[in-house]
Amino acid sequence: MTLDELRLDIAKEQKKGIPFITASIILWGLIAIVTILQIPIKSMNILVFCCSCPLMPLAMIFGKIVKVDLFSKKNPLSNAGLLFTMNQMLYILIVMWVFSAVPEKMVMVFAMVFGAHLLPYSWLYFSKAYIIFAVAIPVISLIFGVIFNATVVALSVCLCEVVFLLILVYEVKKL
Repeated sequence: MTLDELRLDIAKEQKKGIPFITASIILWGLIAIVTILQIPIKSMNILVFCCSCPLMPLAMIFGKIVKVDLFSKKNPLSNAGLLFTMNQMLYILIVMWVFSAVPEKMVMVFAMVFGAHLLPYSWLYFSKAYIIFAVAIPVISLIFGVIFNATVVALSVCLCEVVFLLILVYEVKKL
């Protein structure tokens, strides 16, 4: 198989990451709820980090619903997908710094890191949607994060993810 054939195969097999994007909608909804709570900012930010913990179990549930084996090793590019995700872990260090240095902007920076980490998947899945949202989410998060509060940022990311999911569903149908 050529590299492009492997990419097309993984895009079909993983349905362009739809289980993870669906799970992220729930996570950003939870983050939005946490930002509404009347609790100290540091407590809120710790809860925001906690909201990302159920990503994998939720993605596994959605994977079963849409018949995607998230742990399939049939395609050697599945390791690339894991590497792309692990890259985000390095950027979480920036979010942790913001947690203590500028706590009221942590959700904004978290959203920017989340959105930016989507970019390599545009290559892996032959997806224009990943390119668009990998740029749009950080830019929208920055603009809204400067002008508005964390709730607006979280809700805007949640809305972006819903639109992103709908576009991915369309892209997957075209495969």
